[in-house]
Amino acid sequence: MGIADQLLEVAGRGEFGVWLGRLDGNAVFRHHAERTHYAASTMKLPVAIAMMRKVGYGELALDQPVTVHNDFASAAGGRFGVNPAEDEAPAAWTKLGEQVPLGWLATEMITNSSNLATDLVLEQTGVDAANAVLAEYGSGESVIRRGIDDAAAQAVGISNLMSPADLAAVLVAVGNDKSDAGDYVRDLLAGNTWNGEIPALLPEGTRVEHKNGWDVRIRHDGGIVRPPDAEAFVVVVCTTSELPDPEAQKLIAGIAAEAWTHRHDLEAIR
Repeated sequence: MGIADQLLEVAGRGEFGVWLGRLDGNAVFRHHAERTHYAASTMKLPVAIAMMRKVGYGELALDQPVTVHNDFASAAGGRFGVNPAEDEAPAAWTKLGEQVPLGWLATEMITNSSNLATDLVLEQTGVDAANAVLAEYGSGESVIRRGIDDAAAQAVGISNLMSPADLAAVLVAVGNDKSDAGDYVRDLLAGNTWNGEIPALLPEGTRVEHKNGWDVRIRHDGGIVRPPDAEAFVVVVCTTSELPDPEAQKLIAGIAAEAWTHRHDLEAIR
């Protein structure tokens, strides 16, 4: 079933955005690709890039110790903590009060999507640096303004936003980065342990460098798919909808599978 047909089946049930193209940055299929959604964990990719930039500048080091804590400055003023009940990556929570390497936190942030690890890395990079990465590659509509679970900021409208086109632009930049930092970030993405969306219907063993995100009514995934017999391609799907999670995941997986079917001729996608 074509991508347009899959989107037609869910029409009226929410907001759905798609960007599909190659690593040259040119899209072959777009559907509401400029519309922003709540970013959820997709914001963790710009945070990782910001971290690696600061490593390159000598301002941070992957082996530097970071004390694991759960008390952060709110973008709205005051302090906040991550809700452990909503963090599905437990490893960082077992290290409270201990020191761990920054690189270990980065792995937890991307490969296991740890919210606590994310806020610890973001505390090191600064929100402005992460937002600057997104602004550099994106349209300016997508933003990073706060940490994960900053409820006070969320309550006054300080949110993190992401569009499919802007997430795709960041992925294109990562995919074309030939530096050691680029290799590092791509390997983090390829190690993602949450694979219920883009990789789900692709052949086993396919390398997919992706970052997904989810929340109430939210399911997103964006990644670089690297077939062994065709050029790499980028696919991003953002959903804010009434679809149950399994249906939203199925939609994203189906769109990625259709792209895979046309991997030798993406321009034939409909």
